[in-house]
Amino acid sequence: MTSALFSTIRLAELELANRIAVSPMCQYSADDGVATNWHFTHLGTLTNSGAALVVVEATGIERRGRITHGCLGLYSDDCEAVLAQVLAHCRRYGTAKIGIQLAHAGRKASAQRPWEGGHPLNADDAWETIAPSAVPFGPGWHTPRAMSTTDMERVRDGFVRAAQRAVRAGVDAIELHGAHGYLLHSFLSPIANKRNDEYGGSFDGRMRFSLEVAAAVRKTIPQGMPLGARITGHDWIEGGLTAADAAVFASALKDVGVNFVCVSSGGISADARPNMVANMNVPFAQTVKAKSGMPTRAVGLIATPKRAEAIVAEGKADMVALARAMLDNPHWGWNAAKVLGAEVARPKQYQRAAPKAWPGAMFAD
Repeated sequence: MTSALFSTIRLAELELANRIAVSPMCQYSADDGVATNWHFTHLGTLTNSGAALVVVEATGIERRGRITHGCLGLYSDDCEAVLAQVLAHCRRYGTAKIGIQLAHAGRKASAQRPWEGGHPLNADDAWETIAPSAVPFGPGWHTPRAMSTTDMERVRDGFVRAAQRAVRAGVDAIELHGAHGYLLHSFLSPIANKRNDEYGGSFDGRMRFSLEVAAAVRKTIPQGMPLGARITGHDWIEGGLTAADAAVFASALKDVGVNFVCVSSGGISADARPNMVANMNVPFAQTVKAKSGMPTRAVGLIATPKRAEAIVAEGKADMVALARAMLDNPHWGWNAAKVLGAEVARPKQYQRAAPKAWPGAMFAD
């Protein structure tokens, strides 16, 4: 059996051993943006999951761009120095390549950690939030300040500086967060962007800021390093973005040098109601891939090896990203290789668990 999921893929000049990525997952465990011992444990484990690529969680490009006080950042020398230590640890002991997702939370910033309730911070602990327009995320949320062009220049330059820090820290790929209702997504969506200047109105106007950020980051990182973007395939709210819009955006990103997109959905408004079913974003990814020709990754409740294999084998997406499934089974890629009859890299200390080294073992699906 030849597995499509375990075939190689090249993004820019980076070759990946298979089509599996660990999705960026916020851990809410940093200290003023600085990684802690938890990140050594969390990322060190996942770089031995069997996935070819592990993407570090949404990482704030400025302090007020974090979702919570516990979110990872890359806006200071301390943030950069400790992240470099974490990546060196992962590279020394892990088998995966490592990417990072750079982000700005926009109007969804200044919030509690999920286990604290996930609500907006109280006034005595909150910070100012910014967005394309002064439209809150939902009832009870802070009203963000509408960004000036000076704000946009500062944020764009913040993405560039964070990308430079990420390169120095040792990442193999960079991904921009343009989904889940955070700043770049909020510029794209008519649900959040009510501007009447060149950064609002038509879809071309609403794409403008994200494309400027992507172009600026592309110019500052090594030519052969993959630059990707997580984009939304659907806003799940009337009048919001659709898969057709996502395909147009992916094509525009491709034109400014972006090498791949990861298609997610939802998060633009507290009123949005995503359809939480298996493979929920695969149809959107399929549309983006077909219409844009951009290498495309699907994410969203992809839980089983055969499900992931079918997505790639049937050409619905070029790659898959897993989140919850990887937390549930940090060796998910090893199990997938057993089920699909493929080979996957393992640290030498764990090679005794490989099927060929375990006579008589049963690896039925």
